[in-house]
Amino acid sequence: MESSEALTSPALAVRRIKPSRGFVPLDLHELWAYRMLLYLFIWRDVKTRYRQTFLSGFWAIFRPLASMVLFSVIFGGLAGIHSGSKVPYPLFVYTGVLAWTYFSSAAGSGASSILSNASILSRAYFPRLYAPLAVVTAPLVDLVLALVVLIGLFGWYAYAPSWHIVFLPLFVLLGVLLALGLSLWLSGAAVRYRDVGFGVPFVLQIWLYATPVIYPSTLVRDRYRWLLSLNPMSAVVEGFRWCFLGTGFPSAGVLGAGVGITIALVGGGLFFFRRTERTIVDMI
Repeated sequence: MESSEALTSPALAVRRIKPSRGFVPLDLHELWAYRMLLYLFIWRDVKTRYRQTFLSGFWAIFRPLASMVLFSVIFGGLAGIHSGSKVPYPLFVYTGVLAWTYFSSAAGSGASSILSNASILSRAYFPRLYAPLAVVTAPLVDLVLALVVLIGLFGWYAYAPSWHIVFLPLFVLLGVLLALGLSLWLSGAAVRYRDVGFGVPFVLQIWLYATPVIYPSTLVRDRYRWLLSLNPMSAVVEGFRWCFLGTGFPSAGVLGAGVGITIALVGGGLFFFRRTERTIVDMI
């Protein structure tokens, strides 16, 4: 009799854990509770980027600098492309390269963020969203370091930066959200389809030439210029130039489409990521 009562006692109630169904909203309380873990992930990614390298953070400066020199020689010198304004072409190109280098690094690493954290995911629980979020945040350190070259270019060409630079964090945030949105889609898909890891670098290389990094948007004919609006990175690149150089502000179409597409990518990416994270550990 005593054992029968014990089994029916509320203190011994059985909790059944079942897989979630439908849309699983973000647990903001959980994300806040694990916030220090996100900091540790970001710091780990920053340190491992240049671990066992002799030149360390110099690579963050050399990469956009080498791209600027190459583009200036080939497109500015041989092809005769100019900035479309009084801004020196190398300075024009470098501001675009700054935005693109961050984005390509963040999106490329974000696509493999789940696979690169497979050993941790299979051993301990933490909010899975922190994997892509940490990866797209870490390259911001490289972006800050690369500003050293930009300061040198301003001095070399005796060109004063625009006061619009106070709005730069807004366009940096837009670039971060765009990289995060893509990473949420790609990191979940890369777990099931490993082809994603091979295709992302190729797509990013094509995407570079579809973005006004090495040429001004005015160089594109009017009847095709609307295609640039469908590229959300156009708003980020032109926003960087407006902040640093004082060139034209991104048009309403470019900025509106860039913000709208980015919000759609992040929103849809969160929904897709939350659905796929249920089986992530089983597939890795």
